Amino acid sequence: MTTPHFSDLVRVFGRIGLISFGGPAGQIALMHREVVEERDWIGEDQYLRALNFCHLLPGPEAQQLATYIGWRLHGLKGGLAAGLLFVLPGAAVMLGLSLLYAYAAGLDWFDALFLGIKAAVLAIVVQALIRIGSRALYARFKVALAALSFVALFFFDLPFPLVVLGAGAVGMIAAATRPEWLRLKPANAAPPPARRGAMLVASLRAVLGWGVVWAAPMALIWAVLGADHTLFRIGAFFSQLAVVTFGGAYAVLAYMAQEAVQSYHWLSAGEMADGLGLAETTPGPLILVTQFVGFLGAFRSPEPFTPLVAGLIGAGLTTWVTFAPCFLWIFAFAPWIERLEHARKLQGGLAALTAAVVGVIANLTAWFALHVLFARVDEVRAGAARLYAPDWSTLDWKAALLAILAALLLFRQKLGVLRVLGISALAGLALSLAG
Repeated sequence: MTTPHFSDLVRVFGRIGLISFGGPAGQIALMHREVVEERDWIGEDQYLRALNFCHLLPGPEAQQLATYIGWRLHGLKGGLAAGLLFVLPGAAVMLGLSLLYAYAAGLDWFDALFLGIKAAVLAIVVQALIRIGSRALYARFKVALAALSFVALFFFDLPFPLVVLGAGAVGMIAAATRPEWLRLKPANAAPPPARRGAMLVASLRAVLGWGVVWAAPMALIWAVLGADHTLFRIGAFFSQLAVVTFGGAYAVLAYMAQEAVQSYHWLSAGEMADGLGLAETTPGPLILVTQFVGFLGAFRSPEPFTPLVAGLIGAGLTTWVTFAPCFLWIFAFAPWIERLEHARKLQGGLAALTAAVVGVIANLTAWFALHVLFARVDEVRAGAARLYAPDWSTLDWKAALLAILAALLLFRQKLGVLRVLGISALAGLALSLAG
């Protein structure tokens, strides 16, 4: 293995940030090719161990993996450079698309394009559900956890953090008592020697330092605008989200979408699907869709600023509180990574959490399908349960037709996400022009 010059690290991760399309799987594969296969900057075992470590953390695992690789090669400045370069190109593109969306929404041609994008997003989420489910649900216990998670969220509206963290706790208990339920691999006999005192001090410094970085803009907004201002609520909500976003972006989208749409009324369900479609077209983490939500939420409640200024602040604040915690997790816990393969209970918690994520994504799929395909969906209470009753007279046949087209392109033609989004958007425009 070779240690690159810092300028080489910046150049390579700048390139990765510009071309990291395809979601976390594609981004992880791209980094593997660049830093393991082609340049031998870190070894295969180190890369896989770091990837497992990032799966344990809340937040976008691909961005955290980039940060860890930079930290491993050049310490703090390397982690900052790699992590920021992975995010900033996509964040800049997403901000530009959010501006376009805010000012062009309501135009017939624009709405027609996004009808196709919404329909394609529905097919993309179904594909994610099938892919993740096929990899994660290889034991009956995991299938049961996924089903229970879906029922808890879709029918009983239980809080997302409770469901996800509860599944992790169940997995830790199962790992200690019934590891065969999770099909865990045997652990190594003894953990490697470690300088626990020095590692603990380094972790505490990182937690305190990055905790201040994370909280600083929130403190400023609270002092100037107060806790009831939309910007403070946006920052508080996405700070909370940053702590519970286990399992990747798709896992948390249902919770974020339902809260942003139904509780805070920052945007509509259709606009949420549009935002996800925009995030799919940009490089960088899919969780950048949070920036779109923060922009629109602030843009529509701008006082005392203009809508443009408020939207820019909302987008910047959302990006800050989404990604500052990622640096905190890496810089605080990276020194402990060599002990991960011996953390039996943590591995069990992660295995159960991954299974629960399948149920979470199934909830997102059902929620998107109802709100993309129907103009009106009523909620009916049956005791403690909540049932959805779509009004079939409001079925959008254009959206249904476009969703079928997108599904055929994804599953039969095996086209990439960007091409499917582009074809679906043009098909939506063509349907509109055809009347």
